[in-house]
Amino acid sequence: MSVVIVGGNECMAGKYESICREHGYKAKVFTKEHGSLKKKLGTPDLLILFISTVSHKMVLSVTQEAKKNSVPVARIHTSSATALRTALAEHARAV
Repeated sequence: MSVVIVGGNECMAGKYESICREHGYKAKVFTKEHGSLKKKLGTPDLLILFISTVSHKMVLSVTQEAKKNSVPVARIHTSSATALRTALAEHARAV
């Protein structure tokens, strides 16, 4: 299963990936927008948005792309490790 994480803290990117591996997910982390994210997203099983660290424009473009590909989106206000673990656990229960 794959996850794309948009936003969060740059120093936590490695930690986000290791948390996802612990839950059985392969993760791509984009803490900042480097070029067009639409082409880089692909079709993951879950898209996680850390709302507090992402611009409104970036949220709109990413959610539109996720909607086109029928990808579930988890919007999280804090970019903490605990919030990520909770979102992954909830997605695992839903699947």
